[in-house]
Amino acid sequence: MTAPPEARDSASAEKREPGGKQADNARPGLTRDLRAQAARTDMAERRRITQKLRAALSEDGFVLHYQPKVHLKTGRVRGVEALIRLQHKRRGLILPAHFMPVAETSDIINEIGAWALGAVCREAVKWPERFSVSLNVSHRQVRGGKLTKQVIEALSQSGLASQRLELELSEAALIDDSEDTSFALKAVRALGVGVALDEFGAGYGSLSVLRRMPLTTLKLDRSVIVGLRDGDHDAAILRAAIEAAHALGCIVVADGVETETQCRVLDQMGCDEAQGVYFSAPLPAGDLLSRLKP
Repeated sequence: MTAPPEARDSASAEKREPGGKQADNARPGLTRDLRAQAARTDMAERRRITQKLRAALSEDGFVLHYQPKVHLKTGRVRGVEALIRLQHKRRGLILPAHFMPVAETSDIINEIGAWALGAVCREAVKWPERFSVSLNVSHRQVRGGKLTKQVIEALSQSGLASQRLELELSEAALIDDSEDTSFALKAVRALGVGVALDEFGAGYGSLSVLRRMPLTTLKLDRSVIVGLRDGDHDAAILRAAIEAAHALGCIVVADGVETETQCRVLDQMGCDEAQGVYFSAPLPAGDLLSRLKP
């Protein structure tokens, strides 16, 4: 017997309605399928990017740009931060935010890190001796036990004095108080290389890591610099952080400085150095040399 039209409509509606019994039974399986498909797609994309990064290593596909760090009292360039870029035939230079998160999930980060250390040291040895260079390193490099060997090789092959090199690690990386991390950083410091806590204020915002790790520099994240005005609550907290870092023997560098007001307030707080587009955007090595005159 054929069901009345209204009964057929009611049955169809039950299938369509989110609360329908058949929809409830189908949804878990469909959700699992969609998640599995998304995971496969993500994994395939990561493999594709990793393959491109490996090709870039063998084909000189990476370059370094350098952003000057300026002493706030004197206005003189004291050093630079090296920033990696990936060269793309159509898209030009690709910033690290687009490929480093994938690299850091694979051992290829150790190869990229070794290349960057070597390239930085070979370039910096050409500069006047009073200029230092800093470079961000991955937590995977530190915990994998490869960092110290990479630093020794880069310094010995380039002839760069160890005191002119500084390694930057994010607060998220240093919050892990593992023996591997502590041992690696102490070994690097024993060589005379500086170690900076990068992106302070962007995440955990704790100064306890300064006491636990052998650090030489505290680097303020750009997120705590934006909208900085003297006399407000955030400025008071920042001033206290700068004073605490100085008490622990660290210099303080502000990242992402964009305005004269920010420079003035940071100087009044006792911040030592700053970098950002107010002074200079990151520059190729050739363009940097004119800024590094003694």
